Amino acid sequence: MRRRTFLCGSVALVACAASGVHAQQAWPAKPIRLIVPFAPGSGTDSAGRVLAQELSQRLGQQVIVENRAGAFGQIAAELVARSPADGYTLFMTTNTTHGANPHLFSNLPYDPIRDFVPIARLGTLPFMLVVTPSLPVKTTAELLALARKQPDALSYAHASSTSLVAMETIKRLGKVSVAGVQYKASPQALVDLMAGRVQVMVADFATAMPQVRAGKLRVLGVTTARPSKLLPGVPPIAQALPGFDTTSWNGVFAPAKTPPAVVSRLELEMLAALARPEIERKLEGIGFEVDPLDSAAFARYVNEQIEHWGRMIRAAGIERQ
Repeated sequence: MRRRTFLCGSVALVACAASGVHAQQAWPAKPIRLIVPFAPGSGTDSAGRVLAQELSQRLGQQVIVENRAGAFGQIAAELVARSPADGYTLFMTTNTTHGANPHLFSNLPYDPIRDFVPIARLGTLPFMLVVTPSLPVKTTAELLALARKQPDALSYAHASSTSLVAMETIKRLGKVSVAGVQYKASPQALVDLMAGRVQVMVADFATAMPQVRAGKLRVLGVTTARPSKLLPGVPPIAQALPGFDTTSWNGVFAPAKTPPAVVSRLELEMLAALARPEIERKLEGIGFEVDPLDSAAFARYVNEQIEHWGRMIRAAGIERQ
């Protein structure tokens, strides 16, 4: 696996960061909140809990995952943006809040660049196209053919920007009409999908794969341009729709103006945790491909992602709300 891990460079830098933290009254001196903008059981939540457990051991203070789902992550993002910049509130989020939302909503209650400092990217999270088993299709091409034969007869569920943008891009490239139904959280959407109240969804691995294995959902393809090692034998959607590629990512931020020494310590511990084979195996087990970026590289990446998701959203014809 190609990995871009940046471990802060030198012993001198680590020592400098540590001395700066001690100057700020021995941070951390109390538990830390890790805010997740999606519901329990989602891919981001699952990865956040693995990270929180590891950071708790490394920092000597409990890191508590707090779910604040809804409004495509806006509720959680606003909470973190308005929290004290003291290192005790962190944000485990995705391209939804820090890539797509600026192009989906006219009046965001936060600014993804101005209100946050990037700490580290953890990696990427493959999504997959799934359908209710009662639908008589086994491939993406067959789904498109059915949708063309029965215009507006199918509906799809979405609870994140990745899910929404991926399906709208499938509709545009496949020249089909499928109605969208928005949900507060992916687990709720999957309940309706399994019951047949909606027929299609682009869902993250952690949420949907248990239902696929149980035979309650059928997977047709992955959203990444190339096959994912986490889903052997499942073809990319791009085989049916050349050029399709919708990759989600996860990373951790803190409120803007968080002390640099605290950011450096968190960056150091997160990247060290992600370098452990045991942590990598745990994250891969929930459908997460570890591919870290340090704070500086992550900051550049977020700026690129805001532009990238803007292009995809405009191309898919999704209007701002």
